[in-house]
Amino acid sequence: MAHRISRLAGRTPVVRAGAAALVVFAVSVTVQGTVAPVVWDTGTFSILGYDPATGEVGGAVQSRVFSVGNGVLWAEADVGIVATQAIVDVSYGRQALDLLRRGTAPAAVIKAVWERDADPLPDTWSKQGRQFAVMNARGEYAAFTGAKATAWAGHKGGKYCTAQGNILAGEAVVGNMVEAFERTSGHLSQRLVAALEGGQSAGGDTRGQQSAALVIVKKDAGVWLHNDTVLRLQVDDSPEPIKELKRLVDSWNTRRPRPATARP
Repeated sequence: MAHRISRLAGRTPVVRAGAAALVVFAVSVTVQGTVAPVVWDTGTFSILGYDPATGEVGGAVQSRVFSVGNGVLWAEADVGIVATQAIVDVSYGRQALDLLRRGTAPAAVIKAVWERDADPLPDTWSKQGRQFAVMNARGEYAAFTGAKATAWAGHKGGKYCTAQGNILAGEAVVGNMVEAFERTSGHLSQRLVAALEGGQSAGGDTRGQQSAALVIVKKDAGVWLHNDTVLRLQVDDSPEPIKELKRLVDSWNTRRPRPATARP
């Protein structure tokens, strides 16, 4: 069931579970003799994470756009999870899951998807500004931030997690997200929300807040029969979307009908 960085420049970004890396790109253009930032209305920060104790993989995202969950997060049980953001081409999610399903390593998925992007709108929606992250069902991951992603833009990897964002207050946003994910105990859903809270505490999206989403998958681990969705939540329009997402996650965790490791 499917749901809905490192400049390439001849180099393939590889970040494996348990490793840590930070990539930063600040972008500007010259306009009438002055330097001005390239600005697109796309700022978003997200985290992908894996829990080796349960085998669950999931992600969470926050943005100053309406219903960010409709385009950023793509997940499939026994395959992995993808976040596609910044100058978004939502087909990256489907393409990345297709490659993961064939056993392609996350770094190779990143390279293949970006390189075969035909860049149909280079002047207004350039592939050079895309940002996406890929994690397989074993928690191995890679991420990409295009050279024209609006500053501050970048990503950071940690143990079984990768955080990425654009139009952020600064590097501390992704740094706080990784730290919060790693130090938080409890269910994967709680760790993902803690990561969003950590990012917001460092300034988050410089434009503010509006929507948030979360998805976690594992084969047959959802309620009802043959349901691979452990949890899927969207807060589409709220002045405090992370706070509302946390309320929903906490409510769900108090009434989980069975352990996430259970199967029918």
